[in-house]
Amino acid sequence: MAVAAFPSCGARRLKARPWLHAVRSSASSPSPPRSPADIDGLGTAPTSTTAASRSFFPKRGQTLELVCESLAFKGKGVCKVVDTGFVLMCDRALPGERFLGRVSRKKGNHAEVTKLKTITPHWDLVEAPCEYASACGGCKTQNLAYEAQLRAKEQQVRDLIVRVGRFPGGDPEFASVLKPIVPCDLKFHYRNKMEFSFGAWRWIPIDSLSDDQDQIESGYALGLHAPGFFDKVLHIEKCLLQSEAANKVSIMNNVNSSVGNTSVGEEEYTLHGKPTITEMLRGLTFQISANSFFQTNSHQAEVLYKLIEDCAGLRGDGSEIVLDLFCGTGTIGLTLAKRYFDAGTLLIISRVRHVYGYEVVAEAISDAQRNAELNDIHNATFIQGDLNKINEKFGSDLPKADIVILDPNRPGLHMKLIKYLLKLQAARVVYVSCNPATCARDLDYLCHGVADKVENSNLIIGFALF
Repeated sequence: MAVAAFPSCGARRLKARPWLHAVRSSASSPSPPRSPADIDGLGTAPTSTTAASRSFFPKRGQTLELVCESLAFKGKGVCKVVDTGFVLMCDRALPGERFLGRVSRKKGNHAEVTKLKTITPHWDLVEAPCEYASACGGCKTQNLAYEAQLRAKEQQVRDLIVRVGRFPGGDPEFASVLKPIVPCDLKFHYRNKMEFSFGAWRWIPIDSLSDDQDQIESGYALGLHAPGFFDKVLHIEKCLLQSEAANKVSIMNNVNSSVGNTSVGEEEYTLHGKPTITEMLRGLTFQISANSFFQTNSHQAEVLYKLIEDCAGLRGDGSEIVLDLFCGTGTIGLTLAKRYFDAGTLLIISRVRHVYGYEVVAEAISDAQRNAELNDIHNATFIQGDLNKINEKFGSDLPKADIVILDPNRPGLHMKLIKYLLKLQAARVVYVSCNPATCARDLDYLCHGVADKVENSNLIIGFALF
């Protein structure tokens, strides 16, 4: 999770900086589209194209002895071939670990490797508390100390902001822009929602097999997918990710007629429990339905939303218009719109003039409207709409926004929306992202995409939700 706050491009001019002039010379038009390789989250600098590095192309099935150097976004280990620097990615390889790996496939400027055997263990080794950690697809780094996980996540965000976002990593000012990661106090039992898979057979990890036992055994399975497989479900009795309150479960049945694994179906039925869950956040009460987005870590969401409020820089006089894009159930917008007691005037005052929220999911809009009523907030309007399909008339029927909140899903912002934001020139933009790769790409467009209107981001904070 990353949070970036910055003044809108063209809203004001900063003093001239050499690195800004360098960026401007290559940004006389909107930045060219990034290739998938640019935002795959490797978190490493592009591999040199010297003759030595070009001379090595791993073949599928080849076995290599490798050392994991770092973790890329999504948790894959980054390894490099000795003397050539060719990058190989290995799932479940951790920094400092020396292991044997077999090349499974080549992808663009790197190859993927399957770990066969650990020769020497990784740095910051701890014992994984979950009995399923080595085989489950839910956790990959339980045996890595949490402090090391935080360092890896912070480095991933920094590398992506520099490499994909085109920010000057060596500039002293950039060091003050990129703030330290905010850790989470809860390392386990933090999720308020889990999506488990059902299977007609139980998949047994190879390490758990007896001599005469098959890897597939009869009996229904309820658990998580085996890593890399959508047809194999590891049956689990207890998951350390979900909160203790998850023992009081609601069971929702989503019916999906198409081929594919999705948690949002075409029809929804409540089989057990209530159709919504209730959460308290920033002094407000929220009711959330199964198909609506809500931060899965309630404890850290409280910290995150306080940070968003700080980054928004509200004047608090009830004069500002807030545009809350990808608003979900209205949590961010409503926390900004809530009223407060002014000790000077002894009056209850609204901090903003009005909040306008946009969201594509109809159930989420219904939740947002219900949550506004539940919390007696009347200066918030929520509108259903697909922000990937806006046209030039978008926003023309609304007052000009002073503050824009962005909280998109993993693909990030559509170019149509980026162009709208550049044209809007709001005084303040707060970008909340669960994917630092697409966030970095979008920050490049928003901060460097228009000639002579280059602004740098004022604040970028990594945020650990797990």
